[in-house]
Amino acid sequence: MDSNRRPDTMARITTKELADSFIEEQVALVREQVGDKKVLLALSGGVDSSVVAALLIKAIGKQLYCVHVNHGLMRKDESENVIKVFKDELDANLIYVDATDRFLNLLAGVAEPERKRKIIGAEFINVFADEARKLEGISFLAQGTIYPDILESVKQAEGKKAVKSHHNVGGLPEDLKFSLVEPLKLLFKDEVRVVGEALGLPHAMVYRQPFPGPGLGVRCLGAITRDRLAALREADAILRDEFDKCGLAEKVWQYFVVVPDMTSVGVKDESRYEGWPAIIRAVNTKDAMTATIEEIPYSVLHKITERITSEVPGINRVLMDLTPKPTGTIEWE
Repeated sequence: MDSNRRPDTMARITTKELADSFIEEQVALVREQVGDKKVLLALSGGVDSSVVAALLIKAIGKQLYCVHVNHGLMRKDESENVIKVFKDELDANLIYVDATDRFLNLLAGVAEPERKRKIIGAEFINVFADEARKLEGISFLAQGTIYPDILESVKQAEGKKAVKSHHNVGGLPEDLKFSLVEPLKLLFKDEVRVVGEALGLPHAMVYRQPFPGPGLGVRCLGAITRDRLAALREADAILRDEFDKCGLAEKVWQYFVVVPDMTSVGVKDESRYEGWPAIIRAVNTKDAMTATIEEIPYSVLHKITERITSEVPGINRVLMDLTPKPTGTIEWE
């Protein structure tokens, strides 16, 4: 049977008992595959890579080397949380790379969305490859591949056009010859979350919202500037904080802020004040192929608006995107 095909008899992982059984099975398989060799993992802090990291730490401990690349496009405090969980709490071999300047210098003046994605994806591979070359004796590359990724690859192989390119670790240079370790490749996202909780990862990390590989780079619309990126990061943090407080964080599948490269006239301290708009998007979906808009109480919107316009320099308006998918996509770029 094709090892990339999920067996029809494979039970859905919906309980801790099933997750524990899966973990036990994968730990044994990883130990058999890896032996005493070293494994390298790009740890983004997303659900998939975090669960793979936790599973491999359980299986092979210090034989795993995790590389976390901060491309300067992370949400507020995300890199700090990765360090806290994996280095401080799980005692992982974690290599932290702050490549903010490297990425933002390459992105300066680039406005076209697909070009931005390709620059970010290619430079991520370059940074990761640079770190990999510094390590000796690495034989395996671990990836957070899950079953929908495989299904998407099959569709593209059949000539079906993808809506947008995806940022991942694929396409490493030829001199980095690793065998792959992909313990989650037959799982769907909801099953990955059950496994993550069974491994003891923090609930907030296991149920982290879907976040594009290019990060805030595709939410800072148009050519990215450091000041507008900083405003976006703070506005997004306020939105998430207020959703947490009112219970919407567990109810809405994905919510975020985009800040476009445009300004409007406002008033601040009785003077003319030109600033960017912060646009809120909050959607629910079952499969990400279609999406509906979550209704947010006006009292919550008023609070978010008051906080963003008073606490975030450079933003003078808050707007709400009410477009479902289709006709809109979930992300703006």
